[in-house]
Amino acid sequence: MSTESVLELQRRYHEERERITDAVVKEILVKKSSLKENINSEHRMKMLLERHNEVSAQLLELYEDKDGARKEEIQALSGPNEFAEFYSRMRAIKEFHRRHPNEISVPMSVEFMEWDKLRENPSDEANLVDFSGEEGYGRYLDLHECYLKYINLRGIEKLDYISYLETFDQLFDIPRERKNAEYLSYLDALVTYFVEYVGKVRPLLDLNKELDEVTKDFEKQWASGSFPGWSKENKEPQASANDGEHLDLSPFNTWEELASLGLDRLKSALVALGLKCGGTLEERAQRLFYTKGKSLSEIDAGLFAKTKAKNRGKDELKMKDIAFTEAKEWRHAHGMRCLGIPNTAHFANVTDIEDAMRLWEKLKGQKNDERWKPEQEEEYEDSQGNVVNKKTYDDLKRQGLL
Repeated sequence: MSTESVLELQRRYHEERERITDAVVKEILVKKSSLKENINSEHRMKMLLERHNEVSAQLLELYEDKDGARKEEIQALSGPNEFAEFYSRMRAIKEFHRRHPNEISVPMSVEFMEWDKLRENPSDEANLVDFSGEEGYGRYLDLHECYLKYINLRGIEKLDYISYLETFDQLFDIPRERKNAEYLSYLDALVTYFVEYVGKVRPLLDLNKELDEVTKDFEKQWASGSFPGWSKENKEPQASANDGEHLDLSPFNTWEELASLGLDRLKSALVALGLKCGGTLEERAQRLFYTKGKSLSEIDAGLFAKTKAKNRGKDELKMKDIAFTEAKEWRHAHGMRCLGIPNTAHFANVTDIEDAMRLWEKLKGQKNDERWKPEQEEEYEDSQGNVVNKKTYDDLKRQGLL
């Protein structure tokens, strides 16, 4: 009713709180025979608890009585003119029903009776949560989107979906140099999926509290240098004056991403290529990123470090160039095998998948055109000595012209 008083609102909110509490207790006591019933029950309890909190907040606001309306109403009911107030409210109620003769008041108990029906007949209840078909209403994970992101990371070993499910949580096995902006995007998608999934499967779990505890544990491990995959013992080896460690540049899209590896790792990679390894962090990152996708012979000679052992340097450059070419050829051949295309000389400089598929279709068309076609190329001689192909000969023969 639109003319509901403050005290009547308080009474109704108290009644609603009691009914909600009773519904939650019944929900806890009822026996669930399946995972779906358990998930639906927890979601019903979550809705009831959220509603209980909202009603409690509104009730508290009425008791605080910041506008003084509750105090005025109590004074009017308990003052010297209480009968006048009573009849005034009665007239207001009659006037309301006169203006709204078809108004139907549904008792609060009816709504909670519907909750009882859902609880007692779970088989008749619709799905309360939106799961994908692969998730089986909370039984399994559906990591297909995360899997597609993972296998498209540069420099990451390609796995089938089943193998990915067995190892996706072993993030510490992924080398540090692979953990760039692209990897961070994949990681964000993985975390987002699990946060949403846990919210659907265990809606009553205080996820913020769990995440806070995980964060505190992470901060402790990070401060002590014992976090898996980033421990001090597994720190990237530093470059020496005469040695270095090669770095796969394919996962890096900008020199800024390379700079995140630090001075020592960049120096190690530059030394491994025989390049100058001095300068600031930015200079080293830019110098190393310049070599991406290039063979040693294509790199500016001014970037190479001067060494006293010139003959050894030439041999090393030659060997590194060969190794680089072999590695590139192996990746190219592996990619061609995955596409089901023979790795012939036609595809030597083709790096794009769509270009390779178009060229393969073109080559197949050419091969079909070059293939010997008996009906067109097999020759016959008629009774007059004319040479015709097989198709023409058969047509003339059927018409009785030979």
